[in-house]
Amino acid sequence: MLQSLRPALYKTLAPAACAAAMLAVPPGAAAEGPRHRIVVSTDIGGTDPDDDQSMVHLLAYADTFDIEGLISSPFESDAGRARNILAVIDEYEKDYPKLKRHSPGYPAPEALRAVTKQGETGSTGLRGWGVPTEGSNAIIAAAKRDDPRPLWVLAWGNLSDVAQALHDDPSIKPKLRVYWIGGPNKKWGPAAFDYIEREHPDLWMIESNSTYRGWFVGGDQRGDLGNTAFVQHRLQGHGALGNYFAGHLKGTIKMGDTPSVTYLLGATPLDPTRDSWGGHYVRAWERQRTTFDRPATAADRVEAFSIVEFRLASDALPVAATRLFVDGQSFPGYRHADGSWRFLFSPKEAKTFSYEIRSDKPGVAPLKGAFTAVMPAAGSKPSARYANWWTDDPDPRVAEGEHQGAQTVSRWRAAYLADFAARIARADR
Repeated sequence: MLQSLRPALYKTLAPAACAAAMLAVPPGAAAEGPRHRIVVSTDIGGTDPDDDQSMVHLLAYADTFDIEGLISSPFESDAGRARNILAVIDEYEKDYPKLKRHSPGYPAPEALRAVTKQGETGSTGLRGWGVPTEGSNAIIAAAKRDDPRPLWVLAWGNLSDVAQALHDDPSIKPKLRVYWIGGPNKKWGPAAFDYIEREHPDLWMIESNSTYRGWFVGGDQRGDLGNTAFVQHRLQGHGALGNYFAGHLKGTIKMGDTPSVTYLLGATPLDPTRDSWGGHYVRAWERQRTTFDRPATAADRVEAFSIVEFRLASDALPVAATRLFVDGQSFPGYRHADGSWRFLFSPKEAKTFSYEIRSDKPGVAPLKGAFTAVMPAAGSKPSARYANWWTDDPDPRVAEGEHQGAQTVSRWRAAYLADFAARIARADR
């Protein structure tokens, strides 16, 4: 079990950071308590290599959890596969003999490989679910295991395998506790989220759209606590996992999925309103969804992180395929049963977006429009429909710049980085 933080852990950091870290332990951080059962669904190997860093962090803490699944859940256009998870396990195997000397709870590399599964690799279309996968079946099997503890699903990317599991066996829902790193991930995989919030509003869910950014934005970044300095001085050269971490993102901390792991190191994970290294959250208000069946304009306002749907009549673009382009990025369109074209998008920030819907047929002019995303308002009323759903705290006092809720993570930066450094250092001896 993970021991509570002790002064010895802080010897890896500069003196000023040590003092800050000692004062920055939130109630119950790194607490003794029951081991949590976890399944991780990750888009590792895709367009953003921060999942590689988060996987290193997870394996450094692998003695703390019962890891029952590591699922590759890439987005439709990503190349991530289960082999990318296995590549990190290979590095873990090199450090395993020394890690095992520090804690007998570290799982054997073969055990981790055995629970590594491939999830959805294609399109689920508008409905947000498709066919069962190794990953979705693994979630169902773990949830139905005879174990009184809840199953924590830490979703670092696409929700497609979570959605598939819920569709295939809704009876597992009471056993699940989902912590999802949303934000940009929602932009790339809106259909699965759209399905879950529409058909499973009673799911226990933490939807972290911006709070997670506190892991690498803001907080105490003096000396060795800087995003680059920490990697150079506290990770690189410290075991295979430390070197693997340093080889990603040019040796700079991002690991934006890691708050889902450190959240479970606290004493009160079943109460998201309490402080933890993974942030604190507020009860969710109505999940916003806006449908445009006409060209939108900059005067049209939508909520940041919400689902925006564009609908075109069947004769608007009489071609076999169309795509939505926003900010230079491309998203697929889908034919609905009524013949219309439909597109889903989720804005990850507050600004005015311009968009085009383009045909694949030469000579067909694109359809253009715009809309303005605004941040969720503080004081939004919790929704009775989403009684077990939590999301970012919109109170400006806990924001890091534009990132709502991020201070609820960044305020503990010195403490959680000190703990991580001590974990990686286990491979030195």
